[in-house]
Amino acid sequence: MKNPPLDPDVADAAPTDQILTAYDEQHVVTYIRLLQAEGEGADWREVARVVLHMDSAREPDRARSAYQSHLARAKWVTEQGRLLRGTDSK
Repeated sequence: MKNPPLDPDVADAAPTDQILTAYDEQHVVTYIRLLQAEGEGADWREVARVVLHMDSAREPDRARSAYQSHLARAKWVTEQGRLLRGTDSK
């Protein structure tokens, strides 16, 4: 895997495939930031603004949905996908 971008744009919803995708590989840093923020008890609105670049005041439903989608994917990637564990996913 090449070095992922540090702050890539995000889609409104993360992938739901049961395999790792190119999107997942491009968003490793995003996933790590989301997991760290959750671990620190950060407010989802602030995380959506800083990490996902979405305005939760202007588009609360979109921002909340994207936040939940990407956080769930971050957890899947670390628990099932093994992308962040450094092991081969095949």
